[in-house]
Amino acid sequence: MSASSRALTPRQRQTDALLAVVIFVAGVISAALSAISEIYGDDQAPLWQALIYLAVVSAPLALRRVWPAPVAILVSVAYFVSVTLHLPEIYAGNIAVFIALYTVGAWMANRRAAMIVRVAIIVGMFAWLLITMYRDAIDAAREEDVIAGAMSPYLAFMLLNLLINVLYFAGAYFFGEHAWNSAMQRQALEQRTVDLEREREVTAAQAVALERVRIARELHDVVAHHVSVMGVQAGAARMVIDQDPAKSKEMLGGIETSAREAISELRHLLETLRSSDAEGDDAPSTVGLADIESLVEASDAAGLPTRFTVVGDERPVPSVVQVNLYRIAQESLTNARRHAGPAATADVRLRYTDDDVELEVVNTGRRLLAPRPGMGQLGMRERALASGGTIESAPREQGGWRVRAQIPLTSPALTGASA
Repeated sequence: MSASSRALTPRQRQTDALLAVVIFVAGVISAALSAISEIYGDDQAPLWQALIYLAVVSAPLALRRVWPAPVAILVSVAYFVSVTLHLPEIYAGNIAVFIALYTVGAWMANRRAAMIVRVAIIVGMFAWLLITMYRDAIDAAREEDVIAGAMSPYLAFMLLNLLINVLYFAGAYFFGEHAWNSAMQRQALEQRTVDLEREREVTAAQAVALERVRIARELHDVVAHHVSVMGVQAGAARMVIDQDPAKSKEMLGGIETSAREAISELRHLLETLRSSDAEGDDAPSTVGLADIESLVEASDAAGLPTRFTVVGDERPVPSVVQVNLYRIAQESLTNARRHAGPAATADVRLRYTDDDVELEVVNTGRRLLAPRPGMGQLGMRERALASGGTIESAPREQGGWRVRAQIPLTSPALTGASA
């Protein structure tokens, strides 16, 4: 199994193979020139041994990102043997060792193992370097019959070699570590981008679902109210058309008015859906608290005697709250006409206080134990919660039903809606 945590692409494999070929070719040229220049003097090994060494030190680089640690160890050992045996090539080997150490830091997924491998190679190289420098210094001093003092040229040359090796290994370690950290940051950024894209898709799907719910609620409020009114008026007109034609004509006029209002509200709803988001937010509906009185009059004309009362001084109310309260009143009166019975009455109260606005719709009639589940009750509750308020919907002990919605006018949700 590869020690790397990142899968290699075919291009990366081709790049590593090309790198191995380049190191080998450059090493052959370097070995030929080094042999001609007799870089090690009389102790120099034959050229054919240098060619074998170059094959050993360059071929593993083709797999450096697949097995970083074994490649680094093999290349380092080959370089150590080469310098020890005085093979006429040092430059390509130096480059190969640097690349191998860099790869361990940049590609090994096990960071502890990567640190141990690099530290072991560096410590081993420095130990071998110090021993070699000490041995060469003793030999040089013995040959010249002098002691290599603190200011001798030979010691200065050895210290320069030591400094170069420190920079060499420190650079390989640092750049490998930096490459790993950069790769992890890119991977985290890519993952974050994927997560954000997925979150955006989920948010978009939720927005679509919420919009569908809102459209269904609006359609329910508009259609249920007006159709129920038209149904009641049509039934009453059918019953009195022979005895009182004038009254039946009045009821038919009410049906016509309700139909026109329904068509008008449906048209406005469709225009809102076709408009941009900004336009839709600015004008979600044309109805408001001032239209509750007309709603009460239509309910009264439909056969449910309804009274409307405003308590307190009127105050500015955000348009969204006005629409929601109007729809709650509309749904409450629609339910009263459906379930309260023929002798029922209704009372709509709109109260203004210093901190909130309250809508209460009470009707008499049949005694119900629980509301029938449906879009109406759910829609009223959603509208109240969306405005930052509360709603109570429960049967009355003496019969009928009571709906009470209270919306605070200072909540953050209303401040944002008003803005």
